[in-house]
Amino acid sequence: MTENEARPCIFTRACRVVPFLGALAIIALGAFFLTIGGAKAAGASVELKQAEWSFEAPFGTFDRSALRRGYKVYAEVCAACHSMNLMRFRNLGEAGGPEFSEAAVKAIAAEHTIEDGPDDLGDMFERARLPKDPFPAPFANENAARASNGGALPPDLSMVVKARNGGENYIYSLLTGYTDAPEGVSVPAGMSYNTYFPGHMIGMANPLSEEIVDYEDGAPMTVDQYARDVTTFLTWASEPTREARHKLGFQVMIFLIIFAGLMYFTMRKVWADAH
Repeated sequence: MTENEARPCIFTRACRVVPFLGALAIIALGAFFLTIGGAKAAGASVELKQAEWSFEAPFGTFDRSALRRGYKVYAEVCAACHSMNLMRFRNLGEAGGPEFSEAAVKAIAAEHTIEDGPDDLGDMFERARLPKDPFPAPFANENAARASNGGALPPDLSMVVKARNGGENYIYSLLTGYTDAPEGVSVPAGMSYNTYFPGHMIGMANPLSEEIVDYEDGAPMTVDQYARDVTTFLTWASEPTREARHKLGFQVMIFLIIFAGLMYFTMRKVWADAH
């Protein structure tokens, strides 16, 4: 086979590769935007509130102040009934999260105690928690949790945003959805009416009220702001590597675009040489 006869074969391969790479880049881009777009199935009969979130943009990031306020709301309100078993205090200082200083993380952890041991005598003892320790659980076990909540088990909040249809918008809607029941609707004892909870009857009493948590940064101390902040915190807790994933996805897209461009110009060169 002569050199001129071989060149069209090279060009043919290039023609096959370049469109494939272009299609791959388009598919990856589409998947990237779908993944971060927050599109989730609507499981409730009532349309959820659609709040604006800084982390929902294609290359969005978490509002650090909102994350810190959200932790404060969780610690002072939600932690009375809900655990976060997958979280450790050191996570509060990691990049992409609230990014508390090392000293602040140690101080926050030390506000709680944990049983440790045994010591040299074989006895267990209480000590202040360290950054390596998990968030404290509000109840000793599941039976204790149910006994304190009318038989219901308060869900762990570590992954609650990922586990609920509607994600962050569902959590935000739920927290701001407490209201009086419509006329003619009877609310059983121990239940509350919530517009966005399936069936509207929820066993959790309204946890938020105006000025229930003190904010030191001047943010409004309203139910809406509390709900936004704790939802932001719970979203981060459900996906602490979200910002890193966004960054990696952007880098991959840049690589694919550059690589596809190089292959395109390689194809043009091969085609020009073939003629």
